[in-house]
Amino acid sequence: MSMSRELPRARAGGRYLLTAVVCAAAATACGSASSGTAASGSAPSGTASPAKVSLDISVSGAPGTAPKRWTLRCDPAGGTHPDPAAACAALLRAKAPFAPVSKGMMCPMIIAGTKTAIVSGTYFGQRVDTTFTQGGCQLARWEKVGQIFN
Repeated sequence: MSMSRELPRARAGGRYLLTAVVCAAAATACGSASSGTAASGSAPSGTASPAKVSLDISVSGAPGTAPKRWTLRCDPAGGTHPDPAAACAALLRAKAPFAPVSKGMMCPMIIAGTKTAIVSGTYFGQRVDTTFTQGGCQLARWEKVGQIFN
Protein backbone atom coordinates (compact mmCIF):
# COMPACT_ATOMS: atom_id res chain seq x y z
CA MET A 1 0.00 0.00 0.00
CA SER A 2 2.82 2.44 0.76
CA MET A 3 4.28 1.65 -2.64
CA SER A 4 1.14 2.85 -4.43
CA ARG A 5 1.22 6.16 -2.50
CA GLU A 6 4.85 6.82 -3.44
CA LEU A 7 4.36 6.01 -7.12
CA PRO A 8 2.14 9.03 -7.95
CA ARG A 9 4.63 11.37 -6.22
CA ALA A 10 7.46 9.95 -8.31
CA ARG A 11 5.46 10.46 -11.49
CA ALA A 12 4.59 14.05 -10.53
CA GLY A 13 8.27 14.69 -9.80
CA GLY A 14 9.14 13.15 -13.14
CA ARG A 15 6.75 15.50 -14.91
CA TYR A 16 8.33 18.44 -13.13
CA LEU A 17 11.81 17.24 -14.11
CA LEU A 18 10.72 16.66 -17.72
CA THR A 19 9.21 20.16 -17.86
CA ALA A 20 12.41 21.68 -16.46
CA VAL A 21 14.55 19.79 -18.99
CA VAL A 22 12.35 20.89 -21.91
CA CYS A 23 12.46 24.54 -20.75
CA ALA A 24 16.25 24.42 -20.34
CA ALA A 25 16.64 22.90 -23.81
CA ALA A 26 14.41 25.58 -25.33
CA ALA A 27 16.35 28.37 -23.60
CA THR A 28 19.65 26.89 -24.78
CA ALA A 29 18.37 26.56 -28.33
CA CYS A 30 17.11 30.16 -28.38
CA GLY A 31 20.37 31.45 -26.90
CA SER A 32 22.53 29.58 -29.40
CA ALA A 33 20.35 30.68 -32.28
CA SER A 34 20.62 34.36 -31.33
CA SER A 35 24.38 34.17 -30.71
CA GLY A 36 24.84 32.38 -34.00
CA THR A 37 23.00 35.19 -35.78
CA ALA A 38 25.26 37.87 -34.31
CA ALA A 39 28.40 35.84 -34.99
CA SER A 40 27.45 35.27 -38.62
CA GLY A 41 27.18 38.99 -39.18
CA SER A 42 23.47 39.00 -39.93
CA ALA A 43 22.73 41.33 -37.03
CA PRO A 44 21.05 44.59 -38.04
CA SER A 45 23.51 47.16 -39.31
CA GLY A 46 24.93 49.42 -36.62
CA THR A 47 24.54 46.83 -33.85
CA ALA A 48 27.60 45.17 -32.42
CA SER A 49 27.74 42.11 -30.25
CA PRO A 50 27.65 43.07 -26.57
CA ALA A 51 30.95 43.37 -24.72
CA LYS A 52 31.75 40.66 -22.19
CA VAL A 53 32.82 43.36 -19.71
CA SER A 54 30.80 46.56 -19.35
CA LEU A 55 31.76 48.84 -16.46
CA ASP A 56 30.97 52.35 -15.26
CA ILE A 57 33.90 53.77 -13.30
CA SER A 58 33.99 56.85 -11.09
CA VAL A 59 37.30 57.87 -9.50
CA SER A 60 37.47 60.61 -6.91
CA GLY A 61 40.74 62.11 -5.72
CA ALA A 62 41.40 64.72 -3.08
CA PRO A 63 38.40 66.13 -1.21
CA GLY A 64 36.74 68.95 -3.10
CA THR A 65 37.79 67.75 -6.57
CA ALA A 66 35.26 66.54 -9.10
CA PRO A 67 35.34 62.78 -9.76
CA LYS A 68 36.45 61.47 -13.14
CA ARG A 69 33.90 59.22 -14.81
CA TRP A 70 34.17 56.90 -17.77
CA THR A 71 32.95 53.63 -19.18
CA LEU A 72 35.07 50.61 -19.99
CA ARG A 73 34.07 47.83 -22.35
CA CYS A 74 36.28 44.77 -22.86
CA ASP A 75 36.17 41.95 -25.36
CA PRO A 76 35.96 44.01 -27.54
CA ALA A 77 37.77 46.98 -25.95
CA GLY A 78 36.02 50.34 -25.99
CA GLY A 79 34.18 52.92 -23.94
CA THR A 80 35.16 56.43 -22.86
CA HIS A 81 38.16 55.26 -20.81
CA PRO A 82 41.37 57.14 -21.83
CA ASP A 83 43.13 53.87 -22.83
CA PRO A 84 40.58 51.06 -23.04
CA ALA A 85 42.96 48.52 -24.61
CA ALA A 86 45.54 48.83 -21.80
CA ALA A 87 42.84 48.91 -19.11
CA CYS A 88 41.18 45.79 -20.53
CA ALA A 89 44.54 44.00 -20.74
CA ALA A 90 45.21 44.76 -17.05
CA LEU A 91 41.69 43.79 -16.01
CA LEU A 92 41.63 40.53 -17.96
CA ARG A 93 45.09 39.57 -16.62
CA ALA A 94 43.94 39.95 -13.00
CA LYS A 95 42.62 36.88 -11.23
CA ALA A 96 39.21 37.56 -9.66
CA PRO A 97 39.56 41.36 -9.95
CA PHE A 98 36.33 42.16 -8.12
CA ALA A 99 36.55 39.60 -5.32
CA PRO A 100 35.94 41.10 -1.89
CA VAL A 101 38.65 41.34 0.74
CA SER A 102 38.95 38.05 2.60
CA LYS A 103 37.41 38.04 6.06
CA GLY A 104 39.89 37.82 8.91
CA MET A 105 42.72 39.14 6.76
CA MET A 106 45.43 41.16 8.49
CA CYS A 107 45.59 44.53 6.76
CA PRO A 108 48.56 46.84 6.34
CA MET A 109 48.20 50.28 7.87
CA ILE A 110 49.46 51.87 4.66
CA ILE A 111 47.66 54.63 2.79
CA ALA A 112 49.09 54.84 -0.73
CA GLY A 113 46.84 57.64 -1.98
CA THR A 114 43.57 59.48 -1.62
CA LYS A 115 41.72 58.03 -4.59
CA THR A 116 38.50 56.06 -4.30
CA ALA A 117 37.00 54.21 -7.26
CA ILE A 118 33.41 53.05 -7.58
CA VAL A 119 32.88 50.35 -10.19
CA SER A 120 29.52 49.00 -11.34
CA GLY A 121 28.36 46.97 -14.32
CA THR A 122 28.95 43.43 -15.52
CA TYR A 123 32.06 41.27 -15.75
CA PHE A 124 31.53 38.15 -17.88
CA GLY A 125 27.88 37.94 -16.86
CA GLN A 126 28.50 38.63 -13.15
CA ARG A 127 27.10 41.80 -11.59
CA VAL A 128 29.77 44.16 -10.24
CA ASP A 129 29.07 46.87 -7.65
CA THR A 130 32.16 47.58 -5.54
CA THR A 131 34.41 50.30 -4.18
CA PHE A 132 38.21 50.38 -4.21
CA THR A 133 40.44 52.57 -2.03
CA GLN A 134 44.20 53.08 -1.99
CA GLY A 135 44.99 51.80 1.46
CA GLY A 136 44.55 49.31 4.26
CA CYS A 137 42.74 46.11 3.36
CA GLN A 138 41.85 47.50 -0.08
CA LEU A 139 45.46 48.17 -1.10
CA ALA A 140 46.04 44.72 -2.65
CA ARG A 141 42.78 45.00 -4.63
CA TRP A 142 43.78 48.45 -5.91
CA GLU A 143 47.23 47.25 -6.97
CA LYS A 144 45.68 44.33 -8.85
CA VAL A 145 43.49 46.49 -11.14
CA GLY A 146 44.54 50.07 -10.40
CA GLN A 147 45.47 50.66 -14.03
CA ILE A 148 41.78 50.87 -14.93
CA PHE A 149 41.44 53.86 -12.58
CA ASN A 150 44.14 56.02 -14.24
